[in-house]
Amino acid sequence: MKIRNLFFEVGNLDGLFAFILFIMFGPALLFFIIGIILMSQQKKKAGKIFMILAGIYLLISLGVCGTMMVGL
Repeated sequence: MKIRNLFFEVGNLDGLFAFILFIMFGPALLFFIIGIILMSQQKKKAGKIFMILAGIYLLISLGVCGTMMVGL
């Protein structure tokens, strides 16, 4: 009986939580850093585009991954 119940028990989910947080904030942070670098190199239009992409990615990822973390 114990062996059958072993497959249904969930262990430590810290790695999964960290992975979801990385997916949520990683690319948005990377786009934001690229945008700042481009803005400092006098490429204002490309920098603004990357910052807008960072904001849109963050908004969408907080919606999708946030609902996964809440459990809806």
